[in-house]
Amino acid sequence: MPQSPTVSLAAIPPAGGRIVILTGAGISKESGLETFRDPGGIWSKVRLEDVATPEAFARDPARCHAFYNMRRARHRSMDVQPNAAHHALVRLEKEWPGDVLLVTQNVDSLHDRAGSKNLIHMHGIYTQARCNDCGHALDWPGDMSVEDICSGCSRAGGLRPNVVWFGEMPMQMERIYEALRSCDLFISIGTSGNVYPAAGFVAAVRKMTDAHTAELNLEPSQGATLFAEAHYGPATQTVPAYVDTLLAAYQ
Repeated sequence: MPQSPTVSLAAIPPAGGRIVILTGAGISKESGLETFRDPGGIWSKVRLEDVATPEAFARDPARCHAFYNMRRARHRSMDVQPNAAHHALVRLEKEWPGDVLLVTQNVDSLHDRAGSKNLIHMHGIYTQARCNDCGHALDWPGDMSVEDICSGCSRAGGLRPNVVWFGEMPMQMERIYEALRSCDLFISIGTSGNVYPAAGFVAAVRKMTDAHTAELNLEPSQGATLFAEAHYGPATQTVPAYVDTLLAAYQ
């Protein structure tokens, strides 16, 4: 059992305090999913310009579908399950005597499958499709192709993964910034700190509030110096231990 981290009293919000949590690929890595930007990650093997931009889809939709079909198949793999870090955040949401909002950059469904409810997928999710023609979104766990027909507008060729590509605006940003403005504790977990706008959340919190900020990561992110507190190690150890510390203050 990991030892609980030493957390300053400033890190513990008052009862009823609001917590906002940002998660990145690092929280899912121990479930068996590849990260995107680590050495050996997805973008070291595939050019994002070829598969993850609106221009790439317009130029070669079949290639984009092939890439995301492969990612979706990996996501469906029976050996990819929520890990202890995902489950710890579910526990925090259920037991914290205040509001907990989870904002994830991840397009996997591991937070959903673990049981998180107050959850924003700011970069979308693999298991949905969205129509370029009418904007209709729908669940789509299987393969996708240019021949598929949208159930919203009955047109073929416009369905794409419901994920945010490079050059597109992340989802629900107004709601996210409203939560950041009113939070008492901001926690960043498993992020590289170089993908915006999420990488700028900690700076926004520091500018807009006097909330405490904490980074839980395998190693320091690019924005590590902006956090008031940091704990480094595998997410399956640091996240449950940190949650234990927060909840112990009110038990």
